[in-house]
Parts: sequence; C-alpha cells; structure tokens
Amino acid sequence: MREWSREPLVNVAEIRPSNVDKKSGPGELPVRLCNYMDVYTRDYITQDIQFMDATATAAEIQRFRVERGDVLITKDSETPDDIGISAAVRDEIDDLVCGYHVALLKPNRERVDSIYLAKQLASSETARYFGRLANGSTRYGLSYGSIAATPIRLAPLDQQRRIAEILTTLDESIEQTGDLIAKTQQIKAGLIHDLFTRGVTRNGEYRPPRSGAPQLYKESPLGWIPNEWDVATLGAISDFVTSGSRGWAAYYTEEGPLFIRIGNLTREHPNLRLEDLVHVQPPVSSDGQRTRLAEGDVLISITADLGIVGVIIPSLGEAYVNQHIALVRPKANLAAGRWLGHWLGGPQAQARIRRLDDPGAKAGLNLPTIRALLVALPPKDERDEVVGRLDAADETIQSERTWARKFKLLKAGLMHDLLTGRVRVPMTDCEEIIAHV
Repeated sequence: MREWSREPLVNVAEIRPSNVDKKSGPGELPVRLCNYMDVYTRDYITQDIQFMDATATAAEIQRFRVERGDVLITKDSETPDDIGISAAVRDEIDDLVCGYHVALLKPNRERVDSIYLAKQLASSETARYFGRLANGSTRYGLSYGSIAATPIRLAPLDQQRRIAEILTTLDESIEQTGDLIAKTQQIKAGLIHDLFTRGVTRNGEYRPPRSGAPQLYKESPLGWIPNEWDVATLGAISDFVTSGSRGWAAYYTEEGPLFIRIGNLTREHPNLRLEDLVHVQPPVSSDGQRTRLAEGDVLISITADLGIVGVIIPSLGEAYVNQHIALVRPKANLAAGRWLGHWLGGPQAQARIRRLDDPGAKAGLNLPTIRALLVALPPKDERDEVVGRLDAADETIQSERTWARKFKLLKAGLMHDLLTGRVRVPMTDCEEIIAHV
C-alpha cells in the first residue's frame, strides 16, 4: 500500500459535464448521443449499442466527443443512489457525443487506466461519497466541484492495468452467462410452444404440425389439440382446491414448519423460491391440516401478481400456505403436479388467468375461477416426456443463474479487495481465478 496514493479525481482526469440535449437545432451536425440509460445500464460503452440519433453544434462535438479510453458517469437523477454510475468506453465509435445528465471524463493515461478509474468510481466507497454530496429535493445532482473532489485510490499504473484486466474478465464471464441464460430461455419458450401444441409421439418426436397432418388433431375448448389428449377443468382432476386463512401471523416462530407466501413463488420455473422464509407453529385444528402441503401439490397466487405457479417437491418437509395462494391437490393418476405446474405457467393458461381476473373492488382470483381453469391432459407417458424436457431446460437455466451469482459475488469481493489495496494484485491468470469459483 505504500506505493498507493489517494487523490481527487480532478488530478487524474479532465471533467466535462455535458449540456448536449436531445433536441435537434437548425444548422447543427448529425451525431449519435450517449445518454443517461446507456451509461446507467452498462459497465462498458461499445460500438454494438443502439445510440440515439441527434444533432449538436461543432463546438459541442469538439468538447463532448466520446473516445475510446474515456469514462462516463451519471451526474443527476431522481434519486441520489443513481448518481455517479460509471461506464468505461472500450471502442472507438464514430460521431458519438456525451449527452445531458452525463459527465465525460478524459483520464490522464500516464496516471490512471480508464477501466480501473471506472471501477474505482463504481466502488461502494465512492457511491457513499456521491450519496452524501448529491443535492436536490425532487431531482438530485452532483456539482462540478463535488465530482472534481471525488477521492480516488491510485495504485501504480501496472497494478491498475492488472486489476482492470481481472475485473473485465469477470464482467465478460457474467455477460456470457447472461447471454447463455437468455438463449436457453428462448429455447425453452420454443419447447413450450411445440410441446403444448404438438406434443411428442412414442418415439420421442414432435407430431407434424396440424397444417401438414390435420387428421392428427381435434378441436377442443383449448383449441386444436392432438387426438390422444383430453381436456378437463382443474377442479375435476383435483381432490380439492382451497387456500390459506387469515390470522396466521399469530403463529409465526423463529424455526419450525415453513409458511409459503407469494414471495416464495417465481415465474421462472415451477419450483419454489426458498428465500426470505417464514416459519410457523400451526394450530392443531382442521384449518391447520387443511392448508398443510403435500408432495405434488400445485400452488397458484390469487392476489397481487396473479397466476404465479409453484409445485411442492418431496424434500420440502412440513409446510403450510397463506391466504393469498390457492392450494390444488391433483387426484392420483389423473394429472401429475409437475405437468400442471408447467401447463398452468405456460402462455395459454396464463392468458386465460389474466382474462379471468376478478373485476371486484380488490383484484384477484377466487377459488371457483381456479377450479374452472382448463387443463390439457396428454397420456401419462407423453406427459412425463414433456415434463422431463421442460425440467431439463429449467435445470440448465438455474445452473447458469447459479454461476452468474457466483461470478457477481466474486466480482464484488475482488472489487473491494483489489480497489482498496487490501489484497495484493494476484499474478494468477484471470481464467485460473474464474476456474476456482
């Protein structure tokens, strides 16, 4: 740490708060504008971003032209937490100008690496500094003086570049994981469409589309479905459909059986989100037993965010459900909970749920409405094949989300350690660091 220094930002970068607005004026020159959201939503400014077309004067272009190696920060916003968000410019981009609500920083490249500077500005320490100095009531902003005085921890330049390389490699891994998640979600959406309209034959292949083989399909209350499929109401294939009761807050405890609430349901997959858990010591009464969950039960949110679906897995243990969730217990051998979870979370069932929203004073779904929901019922072997394919897609997405969380936690820890000098800059290869996540 002896070789590190702590200096105001103005010592290592020229600061140019922009006044280039989105309006086009006569006689101005065409440019592309790097606006607040372009900076706020990204760590890096690159040439593949769809920037806004605008105009600017020749003087504005000269002063606020964005170049590779620059750093941009948000200088005002509606909340103090959104001020001072930074992004490093990684590409040379023709005709790009820094827009209003953003400040352009021109680093002294003999003293500071631009990506290292952007990461210093993104540190929790700097965020607290910006939060203290942001002024305003309905809109908050940073004055030139506040930006100029921002304290920056400066490592030797070679260490700065090494820190920048490590953090950039992690950012790239996070982005690649996000791209893979998005791609898998698209694949799953295609799977859902094909599996819920064509299903699969005994040899594991999709049926031909109805347009090419109309004899394989029949009309139903759900539209055209394969001949082998049936349609039933959720009530007809369930032992019961109920919901929890009010007043269970009186039974909350520090530990014990779980109490499942809407926040434990997710639209990402039929599994429960076992975070922010509440425990209860349930009453020894019929009400307590009525709302006790069993393996294969299907849960549907009936207030607030309507129609979120969850399925109870064997390892959950003793658990109960609150009044904002409908509890559906499928009849044995008629419909498996996993199938219902995927079907009810699918686009067709979700569209019906939105249309059936109770128009009363308090928006929501009532239990008769839930019982009347229509469900497609393929033969058991076909149901199992469909569920297996959709579960596999969900497992892939969840695995990649786990990796993304690990990368983000590693990045947060490394930013604190490396940008404060608390830990020496590792000379290990960046890929080796990531391999140990």
